[in-house]
Amino acid sequence: MNDSIDHDNPPLRRIRSFVLREGRMTPAQQRAFETHWARFGLDYSGTAQDFAAHFGRQAPRVLEIGFGNGEALAWASEHDPARDYLGVEVHGPGVGRLMNALAARDATNVRLYKHDAVEVLQHEMAPGTLAEARIWFPDPWHKKRHNKRRIVQPPFIALLASRMAPGGLLHLATDWEAYAQHMLEVMEAAPDWRNAVGPGQYAQKPAWRIETHFERRGLKLGHGVWDLLYRRT
Repeated sequence: MNDSIDHDNPPLRRIRSFVLREGRMTPAQQRAFETHWARFGLDYSGTAQDFAAHFGRQAPRVLEIGFGNGEALAWASEHDPARDYLGVEVHGPGVGRLMNALAARDATNVRLYKHDAVEVLQHEMAPGTLAEARIWFPDPWHKKRHNKRRIVQPPFIALLASRMAPGGLLHLATDWEAYAQHMLEVMEAAPDWRNAVGPGQYAQKPAWRIETHFERRGLKLGHGVWDLLYRRT
């Protein structure tokens, strides 16, 4: 046994699971950073955050990694006011769009990072921070030589487990069958996670995951959709 391993900060190979193609922000999205970032944004500091202080209360926390344009996160946080939502996304236009949507309804239970999710998990979140984590339709990196870039890999799943409360839920979804199979293999082999619907099984689409524009586009292209639900042991 190697006593030098830091179990709270499992080592990760620094292979980026994203390419930062920063599309042009609309004037409204740019204004969102100027007007709403102080309210909804969290600046990456590299130290563990007191999220209860940020939200002004102690409540279960849900993390969505790679929220895209924020459609699902906006809906979930509005319909689940008893919990606090954290979103992580590297692409500015989506962050700006979501902040405008949150401001329009005067949301109080959402905070956002525009940063790399791995670094946020490693350095900003203490063990036991999360009640739930969601990774919906991440980049499938479908070319074989790029498979190593997929975010759902054993070291990342171990890191995420270290930030979850006991019994916490991890919800994965993808519209790429090969990635769904990869997710299932990784999760079934992960010692810190238990399949919530039975060993080796995909889940039915839960009611809390709305059908987004991105998903509808995939369905029109003939893609299937696979959901996976795992509990932190």
